Amino acid sequence: MRELVAPRMDRPFPLWMIFPVIFAALYASHYTLLRLPYYWDEAGYYIPAAWDFFRTGSLIPTTTLSTSHPPLESVYLALWWRLSGFSVEVTREAVLLVAALGLLAVWRLAMRLTGVASVAFWTVALTGLYPVWFAQSTLAQADIFAAACALWGLVYALPERDGEGVPKAWAAALWFTAAALCKETAVAIPLTLAAVSAWKGIRARRWAPWRDALWLATPALPLAGWYVWFHAKTGWWFGNPQFFRYNAEATLQPVRIVAALGYRVLHLTAHMNLFVPVLMTLAALMLDPRKTKDGRERAPICKAGRGRMLLLLGMNAVLFSVLGGALLTRYLLPMYPLVLLLAVATFYKRVPWWPALAAFCAGAFVLGLQVNPPYRFAPEDNLEYARVVRMDQAGIAELKARYPDATVLTAWPVTDELTKPELGYVRKPWDVEAIDDFTAAEVAKAAGEPGKYSAALVFSTKYDPPWLPWRLGPKEEKLDERYFDLHHDLPPGAIAERLGGKLVWEQRKAGMWIALIRFERQYVAAGQAAGQAGRAGR
Repeated sequence: MRELVAPRMDRPFPLWMIFPVIFAALYASHYTLLRLPYYWDEAGYYIPAAWDFFRTGSLIPTTTLSTSHPPLESVYLALWWRLSGFSVEVTREAVLLVAALGLLAVWRLAMRLTGVASVAFWTVALTGLYPVWFAQSTLAQADIFAAACALWGLVYALPERDGEGVPKAWAAALWFTAAALCKETAVAIPLTLAAVSAWKGIRARRWAPWRDALWLATPALPLAGWYVWFHAKTGWWFGNPQFFRYNAEATLQPVRIVAALGYRVLHLTAHMNLFVPVLMTLAALMLDPRKTKDGRERAPICKAGRGRMLLLLGMNAVLFSVLGGALLTRYLLPMYPLVLLLAVATFYKRVPWWPALAAFCAGAFVLGLQVNPPYRFAPEDNLEYARVVRMDQAGIAELKARYPDATVLTAWPVTDELTKPELGYVRKPWDVEAIDDFTAAEVAKAAGEPGKYSAALVFSTKYDPPWLPWRLGPKEEKLDERYFDLHHDLPPGAIAERLGGKLVWEQRKAGMWIALIRFERQYVAAGQAAGQAGRAGR
């Protein structure tokens, strides 16, 4: 069969034709997720921040933790709410547009680096199906915004097939600036590429690489301006002290950095069935390159392009081993398309019937969307997050039906779900009594103050796999507990017993659970008070 090879710049597949196809595919595949209430960090920070800007015009949030995250995402979401109304579905569709824009950048990048439409198609398909990207495609968090803009920056920053320069440094600088104003850590990508260009300028003693380096370094200037303005308004440079301590100061410990780097390498090579294309790529490298009809060796990605991509992968692994209190895989979102592009390009270069390998990888990713791996992970890495949201909805529905006037003992994020109607779970705020989690220590604290709550909505604050075959024993547990916030919630029955309550409802799904506890003492006391009031009235 004749290989379908596109001309140099996407023809005969112009971007205006490709984008609607990508968006339609995303919309259809995410349709059942578009009305889900907000989840986790989007509920805890990003939606409240955008909601504050929408209502007050303040770029610095007032109803949630004041961090130093740049505000471009908030401005974007507020614009859509102004045009179409404030609703969960509008938000999710607006995020889908950004995810589609990111996949369009993957297509353009693959075409620039390989010139082969089939390679571009499979890279886009695998990126869209990869569980972490798929899940983030409707979640209103900064990472998908930064990833889309950063990938467009790479379109204009990585060398094409026949050159080692920066194709359009000024265009790359604009996209990288947008990425940095969505999420500050995205500035590391252009700065890394700027350092490469500067090094080439030193070695070649030419002005052109230095000019490219200056362009690629410019995204740091608007970001610095944001920090100066933020400091002038709040007195803090990098968010409030609690935020900065958790995400920067507390992470600068050698043992933690080394352990985090190990996790990051696994995130970039194995997480959510990514090991399937990675292992296939390593196997394919043992094969001789295939030849074209004129006897030349297939080489879809030039050496300079591969080198910069591998450098960016390593840089991001190290960066997010040093920064970020939580080892969230979404921080690496712009890097997964690069891993997949390298894999698909290698298949194309070395393996006959290579689309079958790509299709097998796609099947592995679809499986990873629905089937949880046998290790701990964040539910937002696949469709587990949708199950958790629906469980929270079910628990809150039981709470409303059984105890509509209760003061509720619970933990974050359900505390926000019950007190912020704009998140989509309740119509009016509830009175809550918050604890950090449902470990033995936190439950003991709550048991010492029984008069503050009349019901408890308890849930698993961490994903706990039904079986956990891959672990290194007690030492790994202690390491994760010390550096990565691992803790173990008590089971709902034990929580009820220690709080002196009765377990009245429970739901379990795929390693997560949620339960409702009633406290008889509160209702007995309330009944006695009502009786005394009635006798006094007579």
